[in-house]
Amino acid sequence: MPRGRYSLHDPHDHTPLADEHFHCAPGPSGWRYVSRLTAPAGPDPDDAPPHGAAAAAVTGSVDLALDELGRPIRLELHAANWQVRGAAIDGVTWVRTDPTGMEADEGNVPAHGFTGASPAFLVATARLLRLTPSAAAPATRVRLVAFTDPVLAPRTLDQSWALIASETHATDNGPLTVDEYQVTALDTGERYSVHLAGDVVLAAPGIELEDLGSPPSVFT
Repeated sequence: MPRGRYSLHDPHDHTPLADEHFHCAPGPSGWRYVSRLTAPAGPDPDDAPPHGAAAAAVTGSVDLALDELGRPIRLELHAANWQVRGAAIDGVTWVRTDPTGMEADEGNVPAHGFTGASPAFLVATARLLRLTPSAAAPATRVRLVAFTDPVLAPRTLDQSWALIASETHATDNGPLTVDEYQVTALDTGERYSVHLAGDVVLAAPGIELEDLGSPPSVFT
C-alpha cells in the first residue's frame, strides 16, 4: 500500500498550494485513494494530534474509489467547507453542497470521469484509458468533469492522452515501470507530460512527490 506525500503548487508561478498526504491500494474490485490536504509544509496528519494547530492545518480531503474498469464508483471531496459526492451514473453524476449545508446542487454530464488538482485523478484517468505504449498511435480523447479549488466548482473539459513511452528501471525493491503520458488540453492546446509508476505520480505539472513510504502498486 503506497503511502506518502505530494506537494502541490501553481504550475505557472510555482506558488505552494498544499501538501497532500495519501495512501492508496488496488483491491479485488478496483482501486482506492484517500488523502488529506494541509497548508504547505504542514505536519503529517497521520502523526499529528487530533486537536490544536495541527488539526487546523487540514484544508481538505479526497476519497476516490474506482471499479476494475477504472470507472469512478465513489468520489468524495472536501475543500473550504464545500463538499462534492459523485459517481459514474449515466455518465458522471455529482452533488455539491455549500459550506452552510443548507443547499445542494446536482449535476450530470455525459463524461468518462472526474479530474482536479489531486494526483489521484491522473492515476484514475490512466487506469480508465489503459493505453498501450506507442509514439505513432493517435491520442485518445476523454471528457472529464473538473472540480476547481477552493469552492469545488464543476467544469467539463476535454483532454487527449497518449502513452508515448514505458521504461523499466532496476530498483532495490525490484523492477519499476515508469509510463510517460502526453496530455493535451483540447480547449487551450496546452500540452504537458505526466510520469506514472503504478498508482503513484512521479512527476506532473504542479505536483511533486516528496515522500513515499513503500513502492507503488502494480496494476494487473
